[in-house]
Formats: sequence, C-alpha cells, structure tokens
Amino acid sequence: MNKSTLIITIYAIGIIIGALFLDIWGAETSLLKAMIGVGWTALFLICLFYVEKKDN
Repeated sequence: MNKSTLIITIYAIGIIIGALFLDIWGAETSLLKAMIGVGWTALFLICLFYVEKKDN
C-alpha cells in the first residue's frame, strides 16, 4: 500500500467518524464543527501534496 492510499483511507475514516459521532453534517452545525471539517480537509490536502511531491 503506497502512502497516498494510506492518507486517503485515513481521511475517509476521519470523515465517517466526524459524520457519525461528531454530527458535523447535522441540522444544527456550529461554526466550530464546520472549522473542524475544513481543518481536516486542509490537513488531508497538505499531506497529499507533500507525499506526491516527495514521490516525484
């Protein structure tokens, strides 16, 4: 399993955990929950960028 696949898998698991346990996509979403989702996605993109950059 290469590093890109591992990062994508960890991201997907984090999104599922956020949806089920933190109720990020619920009807009453606060600004904090929205920022958690944005921060998780930003961290995913940064990690994916550096892994792909290191491979090339």
